[in-house]
Amino acid sequence: MFTGIVEELGRVAAIEDQGDAIRLGIGCELAVSDAKLGDSIAVNGVCLTVAEFDDEGFTADVMQESLDRTSLGGLAVGSPVNLERAVAAGARLGGHIVQGHVDGTGAIVSRTPGEHWEVVRISLPDELDRYVVEKGSIAVDGTSLTVSAVGGDDGARWFEVSLIPTTLADTVLGTLDAGATVNLEVDVVAKYIEKLLPR
Repeated sequence: MFTGIVEELGRVAAIEDQGDAIRLGIGCELAVSDAKLGDSIAVNGVCLTVAEFDDEGFTADVMQESLDRTSLGGLAVGSPVNLERAVAAGARLGGHIVQGHVDGTGAIVSRTPGEHWEVVRISLPDELDRYVVEKGSIAVDGTSLTVSAVGGDDGARWFEVSLIPTTLADTVLGTLDAGATVNLEVDVVAKYIEKLLPR
């Protein structure tokens, strides 16, 4: 489990194509400072398992399912990535409950800068629309954010998040241009509530 509070900006150090999977090398320091084989580290919001590591980073295997459902297949050597280690029991839950199980992808529609923040509009897949509400939580590339608006133009659904300077500086969200694909994970509580409601 994660909290959506990005701990470190890492970089893709290597990508090894394995046909129906890739072996992804990530350069980082903090994320491996207490790593063990088999640990979970979220990379742009995708929970990956540490297969190898040293003081300069770690390697993880990414299967076809993850490549099909996330933006990881679009990474290139040198791409910046958000990193978060799994939350330790008893630690503060600074964001919200994030599983690292991406529900779908969206695209940056627009960025509107303000004096001290930036409003980012992101496309919302139809199948996720029912789980996203104003003032609710959503993880975008693994970053826990509050939804500031939800709407639609000509049938295309979208949501907005307002990014503070810290988020702009310390996550990949500060660097993405319009059209960039981002990983989305909706609030798991909403999915469980829907499952429990009588049909």
